Amino acid sequence: MIESLGSLPWMTRPQTRAVIEALEAAGGAGCARFVGGCVRNAILKQPISDIDIATTLTPEQVAEALTRAGLKAVPTGVEHGTVTAVAGNHPFEITTLRRDVETDGRRAVVAFTTDWAEDAMRRDFRLNALYADPNGKLYDPTAGGLADARAGRIVFVGDAETRIREDALRILRFFRFTAWYGRGEPDAAGLAACAGLRGLIGALSAERVSAELLKLLAAEDPRPAVRLMAQAGVLGEALPEAAGLARFERLVTIETEMLFTEDALLRLASMLPDDPVAGAALAERLRLSNAQRDRLVAALDPDPALKSWMSPKETRQLVYRLGVDAFCDRVTLAWAASERPAATVQWRALLPTARGWTAPKFPLSGDEVMAAGVPKGPLIGEVMREVEAWWVESDFPADKLALIERLKAVAQGMAY
Repeated sequence: MIESLGSLPWMTRPQTRAVIEALEAAGGAGCARFVGGCVRNAILKQPISDIDIATTLTPEQVAEALTRAGLKAVPTGVEHGTVTAVAGNHPFEITTLRRDVETDGRRAVVAFTTDWAEDAMRRDFRLNALYADPNGKLYDPTAGGLADARAGRIVFVGDAETRIREDALRILRFFRFTAWYGRGEPDAAGLAACAGLRGLIGALSAERVSAELLKLLAAEDPRPAVRLMAQAGVLGEALPEAAGLARFERLVTIETEMLFTEDALLRLASMLPDDPVAGAALAERLRLSNAQRDRLVAALDPDPALKSWMSPKETRQLVYRLGVDAFCDRVTLAWAASERPAATVQWRALLPTARGWTAPKFPLSGDEVMAAGVPKGPLIGEVMREVEAWWVESDFPADKLALIERLKAVAQGMAY
């Protein structure tokens, strides 16, 4: 029986058809097939994000075909056979069929081919080596990808150790795909190969490692996969800073029970010690963005200590000091670290209190401080900080007259 996806909306929309027709105009029917994640997710009836296309055309022929059809061709990885087509603002990654000539665990030298089976044999897992023609007909060159996808098995194409030695990132990808698509017991041969070759992770670029870790942690429930990583010694290689998994486990439970959105960066923070210096060092090592670094550092700062029984006033004061996002991150981490089930209601109540309050802007200017008799210079900042501390402690009164009176009292009490 010939299996087919049928004509799905993402396959038949005008932008997709324009790209396929451009390729077929140059290489004839059958020169292009959908491949990888879009095929796998279509089989599993999961959302399709990126549409990748494999072709027998060379990168030069692909670029020429796209240009001739009035489409944009971006040479995103020509040396590895990849050209990105842009049709109606939608990107399509088009890659020439390839076979590996030389690999060193980090990068590969490839040669182009017209053999679909050869192309399939250089891919990582059988469920990612699935192809579909423009009409939806499925091709499974490894003879196991379709069954793996449906059963939730993550199995390397061919020999697991060979695939890993070609690219050590496949160790982390094994656990990432286990988190997203795996069900039941993991493939024993694949797990053993990942454990045995885990030392190769150290040679990978930080950017590749961090991207893979964050994709893994963005899965709906990455806990089983992360446990496997720890047991195999892979987590210790990829994230030696991890202080344990107890807080991480409880954080995912909280997110699941509260219907919170999966938060990969906060999940990463939950594995780390509450040490902003260590958080900054990790961010540097993994080449995280500045925004990601700043968020980690703020979330892992233990000062001031948060308590589940904070009053609304105390909550507002801390939100003003930390910012609402950092406050909520720290509350969620503290909640996940708490071993008092009775405190759950209290921790949970702090979040809407924080998010439902907009911190006011301190309503005092430097000109007003000078008008109170404070000379221009560093004393202005000192006076403003003291008045601001009073204003915060007084729960942000909107009475400007009371604020001016406090300013005058502070100014009079200072020696210039």
